[in-house]
Amino acid sequence: MTFRASRIAIGGLAAAALSISALTTAASAQETVTFWANKGFYKAEDDALNAVIDKYQKATGVKVDLSLYSIEDCITKTVGAIEAGTPPDAAYCLTYDFRTTGKWAWEGKIEDLSDIVAPIKGDFVEEALATTYLANQKSGKKAYYALPFQRQTIHINYWRDMLEEAGFKESDIPTTWNEYWGFWCDKVQAGLRAKGKRIYGIGHPLSVEASDTFFSFLMVASAYGAQIVDKDGKITLDEPKNKAAMVEALKFYTSIHTKGCTPPGSTSWKDPDNNQAQHAKQTVMTHNATISIAAKWLDDSNNASLTQEQRDQAKINYEKLLATTSWPKGPNGQTIPNLAATKTAVVFADAKNKKRGREFLAFFVKDENLRPFTEGSLGRWYPATTAATKSTFWTSGDPHRAVVHKQFSEGTVPFQFVYNFKFTTVNAENVWGKAMNRVLQDKVPAEQAVDEMIKRIKEIATL
Repeated sequence: MTFRASRIAIGGLAAAALSISALTTAASAQETVTFWANKGFYKAEDDALNAVIDKYQKATGVKVDLSLYSIEDCITKTVGAIEAGTPPDAAYCLTYDFRTTGKWAWEGKIEDLSDIVAPIKGDFVEEALATTYLANQKSGKKAYYALPFQRQTIHINYWRDMLEEAGFKESDIPTTWNEYWGFWCDKVQAGLRAKGKRIYGIGHPLSVEASDTFFSFLMVASAYGAQIVDKDGKITLDEPKNKAAMVEALKFYTSIHTKGCTPPGSTSWKDPDNNQAQHAKQTVMTHNATISIAAKWLDDSNNASLTQEQRDQAKINYEKLLATTSWPKGPNGQTIPNLAATKTAVVFADAKNKKRGREFLAFFVKDENLRPFTEGSLGRWYPATTAATKSTFWTSGDPHRAVVHKQFSEGTVPFQFVYNFKFTTVNAENVWGKAMNRVLQDKVPAEQAVDEMIKRIKEIATL
């Protein structure tokens, strides 16, 4: 869903400051720390964030001036504020890791947070912490320039009742690559169309604007065996084997649209739009980089502002009608590694009150604060700390969270920017979505689009 940017000042000063970390000093009555974050997809997320803020304010006497923005606005406003020399003191936006954190660290625009990480380094999942260990051009060294807050990997959601209406059972869903995607397009969509319903089998992000596009596409590229960089950050996509695999991945990915199996507007979707299409039952199945689709119905089932009938239906949707699964086997018949990202919180070098920004993030990342914040997302985000992954929240058998927990437990692989920070710029520019656009809008062959993609990646990301 698309959210209007809002600015919220959260008050409630305590009478006396309490010591919460080595960074804490007495706060004056008027002292403020500015914090920017994403507006939650549902009420429970915002409530969880506000709870951490309220706790910090009572502990320190420092007021948190909170600004909440949509996913896209959060990053564009931050970039603009940095360029203007007026960044917030600290921020946590959900596409920083994909698009900007590595670049900011390289350019010295965010603070080295190694002193915060050092005492609790062993608490974090190793893969999560690796995302925040970044290079700085001036120092020529790596350090922890961000804090890992939450993680995500990619899942499949589908409606069981729509599947049944099309004439199929869950046991009919193939597990092999071509058969799996053909099932939703050629059989399920066809079955519903035969009943006069203008339904699409697959919700398939294809736009330049959405991070969902490159998350899904890079999962597909991995399925086809296209290595883009090696662990030293060297670009390997131009090697014949990898280039050929990328061509096949691009042909497959764009074919879903060419065959009419995804809504025509999916070429201009923003991140929330595949969720919206799935909620509205315009699509039967979609791939999504969190379980926010399922979690929305869980949140609605507990939302007192809704009618009892609406809450009851939301509960049925969550518990019975909506399924969450992992991906099918890849084209080679092997299990596809789960591509995972770690969401990063940062303090800005030019912030007016970066001392309090550091203090606030040090407070936030404590397990007693970060864990309930993560669980407040109702499974949309997975923990970055080992202890939190063992919480009953993940292990109690919830039908959606159990899938997420299993995928992370099986192991994950990182995005390319972990090995080469310049891929944050590649993702910010979304060369992947642009290649799709070249095929779908400009009608160029996939081979040409991949050649252009490789050329641009080399221009941006050669170390």
